[in-house]
Amino acid sequence: GKGQRGLILSPAKAGKTTVLKHIAAGITENSPDALLMVALIGERPEEVTDMQRSVDGEIYSSTFDEPTENHTRVAEMCLEIAKRQVETGRDVVILLDSITRLARAYNLALPASGKTLSGGVDPVALYPPKRFFGAARNIEHGGSLTIIATCLVDTGSRMDDVIYEEFKGTGNMELALDRKLSEKRIFPAIDVLRSGTRREELLLDENELRMVWTMRRMLSAVGPNEGIELLMQRLGKTANNAEFLVSLSKSVEASERT
Repeated sequence: GKGQRGLILSPAKAGKTTVLKHIAAGITENSPDALLMVALIGERPEEVTDMQRSVDGEIYSSTFDEPTENHTRVAEMCLEIAKRQVETGRDVVILLDSITRLARAYNLALPASGKTLSGGVDPVALYPPKRFFGAARNIEHGGSLTIIATCLVDTGSRMDDVIYEEFKGTGNMELALDRKLSEKRIFPAIDVLRSGTRREELLLDENELRMVWTMRRMLSAVGPNEGIELLMQRLGKTANNAEFLVSLSKSVEASERT
């Protein structure tokens, strides 16, 4: 929904940039009036160029070879521009890649507070990225700001683990990517069982919600690898989400009868 605060949990080489591009393309097609903004913090220069060429939106970037002060300045500029647009009644979507690198940048850029969390994270450095992420909301009788940010997990860095733990639970949507699926060249490499939306009953009617629960039970029974392959096959044969859920529900009911 508009005003959502979403986290894409991604290990290295799981295809998070590709997922972001697909999300951007979906927003452009389904909500052409929305202002799409992409903030790339600490990314590779070639990824920035790729985004500029493939995404129909405003790109704000600070590559990994630039100073940390530039990372924080670009992120803050992007957020302030988005806020001004929301104040005029527009729906704005920010895709941030990644909130982990933004938190790292603030950890280096801000003066030390004298306190240190596990992994060398200064508690003060976590407030600005939380303020960025927490800005997402739907304004009554006004615009909305939706923020979807990637968060690096399973990197082997204790600092990244601490950053993830701080942001876990702050979003109302989580999309978990699975590196094992990407290694098998199954894209998008989404771990459906670990992914979900809070208060999904507000987004789906009772019948759709029941079918989603049926789908989750089916995936839990067959396992994540086989489940996502079955899911992708079904999605390719149906025109929209509603048709897909009906098809899947009928298939599950038929298998339960046999």
